[in-house]
Amino acid sequence: MATETKLRQLEESGCPVYYFYSSERYLVRQAVSAAVRTLAAGEDEETTVLDGKTPEIEQLIMAAGTISFFGTRRVVVMPEIDPSAYSDKDLDELCETLASLENAVAVLGSVFEPERGKLKLGKRAQKLVNQCKKLGYTEELAKPKPYELKVMMIDRAKEQGATLPEGAAAALLERCGEDPFLLENEVDKLCALSGYQTVTAAMVAEMGTVSLEADVFEMIRMITAKNATGACKKLQALLRLQQEPIAITAAMIGSYVDLYRVKLGAAKRKNYSTVFKDFGYKGSEYRLKRSAETASHYTLGQLEACMQVLLDLDKSLKSQPVDEQVLLEAALCRLALAGGSR
Repeated sequence: MATETKLRQLEESGCPVYYFYSSERYLVRQAVSAAVRTLAAGEDEETTVLDGKTPEIEQLIMAAGTISFFGTRRVVVMPEIDPSAYSDKDLDELCETLASLENAVAVLGSVFEPERGKLKLGKRAQKLVNQCKKLGYTEELAKPKPYELKVMMIDRAKEQGATLPEGAAAALLERCGEDPFLLENEVDKLCALSGYQTVTAAMVAEMGTVSLEADVFEMIRMITAKNATGACKKLQALLRLQQEPIAITAAMIGSYVDLYRVKLGAAKRKNYSTVFKDFGYKGSEYRLKRSAETASHYTLGQLEACMQVLLDLDKSLKSQPVDEQVLLEAALCRLALAGGSR
């Protein structure tokens, strides 16, 4: 994403068009907001926002043609424009209007669907990108990688006089996912909890955003380490939080399916990124990266045995009049044994 210095340089050079696009809406919003702050210099009345996927060309012409009361160029913002929603004729008119701006600077943002790791840009989207590139500044915003997000969180904690160790940052990333806004909020909350001292992984587990998948995956890592006692304690904590046994079982099944897929991929010399694409996963590869690390401790046969345990558990929960906690704890012990058999 363009730095504040880069945006200031563009503004000083008189750049008339800024276009930011990505598969991630929050990145587009963040970039558009940063550009508008630099251009408008805090004067909100100098900014006209045209919301929606297809702002009317007439609105753009009117906003761009208005002479600013303060004698500066007006900033016209189209934060979520969708080129494919325009007709060819209207898109041509939009491109022509952008090329003829005199009293305004245009800031555009678009969100496009990813396809096999790349943005899916249709002909109209490509046309708008090329026009904006010719006229001014365009940037495809890449989704931050997990290590970049960890650095971001560690730096944010440091700015508040607190310390966020890498282990705690990794735990927070696993629990909350890869939304930078959510991660920043969680870091702020945990820094306050620590008294602006050191944020620990225990604090993340106790006070971080509740994530059944993250808790279940932690339980599976305990099972992998042959720590059935720890896994059972984690299970009891989930049940005290009123997590449904069926939901816990479903999350466990999903996690072991991930382990099996990446292990199978490794046997075919395909890494977790390829598995991510081939099976059409949504979101981030980070989940499968962690699965690959855990799967390295198993053979395919062991994982097949573990999935059979979970199939039996699912059937028992839905048919047997036995205490659900007992069934779950028994299954955890069976999983530890299945992971140890060759």
